[in-house]
Amino acid sequence: MSQALVEAFEKLKGRYKPGVVSGPMTFYFSLGEGPGQKWTVRLTPTECSAEQGKAENADCFLKTSEERFLKLLAGKWTPGVMDFMSGKIKSNDPTKLKLLKDCFA
Repeated sequence: MSQALVEAFEKLKGRYKPGVVSGPMTFYFSLGEGPGQKWTVRLTPTECSAEQGKAENADCFLKTSEERFLKLLAGKWTPGVMDFMSGKIKSNDPTKLKLLKDCFA
């Protein structure tokens, strides 16, 4: 398990902006192989929770490397079309990824 990921998801909770989402949403992150690389973030209009493990029926998933994810959170990388086309990042709904960004900006 990566301590950097644990810290990143803990910090996300503190950066959450209530009121951005109008109803419950679940995001699933697959950030590599092995223990501690799968995370679920649940958002409501007032709260954010993060826990290790895979979410069933998530509204949106994001699959990328831990390194890219940490750069994304730090504002050092913004995925572009070519990142999706090359498979560096995968999602079932890229528009919801923008909403996720708005929740923590």
